[in-house]
Amino acid sequence: MLAVLTGLGLSAAAGLNAYIPVLVIGLLDRHTDAVRLPAEFGWLSNGWVLAGLTLLLAAEIVLDKVPVVDSVNDLVQTAIRPASGGAVFAATESASQLDRENPWIGWTLGIAVALAVHLTKAAVRPVVNAGTLGTGAPVISTAEDTFSLGMSLLAVLAPVIALLGLIMLGYVAYRLLRLRRRRRRVNPAAPT
Repeated sequence: MLAVLTGLGLSAAAGLNAYIPVLVIGLLDRHTDAVRLPAEFGWLSNGWVLAGLTLLLAAEIVLDKVPVVDSVNDLVQTAIRPASGGAVFAATESASQLDRENPWIGWTLGIAVALAVHLTKAAVRPVVNAGTLGTGAPVISTAEDTFSLGMSLLAVLAPVIALLGLIMLGYVAYRLLRLRRRRRRVNPAAPT
């Protein structure tokens, strides 16, 4: 059961930033005993792959801090973040805990969790940008990246605490989406 919590936490983290959880499991597999990737995912701990992921992460961090560019980046990431969520779920013991005979179940669950988090993030970001005239983009982006890193580490090292983080993330998302709906009712012409 803890392995499934690990997969859920990593997938949720991928919904915020596709590259952080993949880097975390790759680095932990390469340098510690905290993660043991199955043979088919061993390439995630390859030095060249980790270097490439680091470059992609650097680009993501920069692009996500710029208002309007962050929304375009979210559009592009609509395919990447769910794929990353499926991969990190399947790469850990999580998938084998669910069903050894059908590894696609882990992929599907990881994709669904990452997609849900990503869509919430993509829906909330324009509201933050409009409400703060763009000054909130770097702040919320930094918070998302920090949460993604913390969630990734907790998912591997303390999955029960990661579950609490997921609950907290769900509550924050719920509140922000309510704020968006309320704002739309008050001013239907406001940017969504």
